[in-house]
Amino acid sequence: EYVHRYGDRDGTPVDPSQFAPPTGAFLVVRLDEEPAGCVGLRRHDDERVEVKRMFVRKPFRGRGLARRLIDASEEEARRLGYRTVILESGTAQPEAMALYESSGYEVIPGFGYYKDSPMNRCYAKSVKP
Repeated sequence: EYVHRYGDRDGTPVDPSQFAPPTGAFLVVRLDEEPAGCVGLRRHDDERVEVKRMFVRKPFRGRGLARRLIDASEEEARRLGYRTVILESGTAQPEAMALYESSGYEVIPGFGYYKDSPMNRCYAKSVKP
């Protein structure tokens, strides 16, 4: 998906252990026992957790699963004690940006591996109880 949209693989350094409890999580949504999508949460700092690797497989798109994943990630962030969810996306993913904006995320200054890219868009949403 990244190669198709951006012309190359995502270069963001990601270590699977970053998603491990107690500071992270990795959620999978299944339909008829088949993995349909996923979202990871990794600690950014004491107050913020980053949504990473949110994805819905093509055969399962258009069913509201991405919204369910973002809602579940916010609930998990609260459960883990974070006050804010942050994420980065890109201009080649307009449907993702529309989802985040319609879910109450606000544009923030760039962060992460692609923070200086003109295609980078970063968002944040308060999830404090």
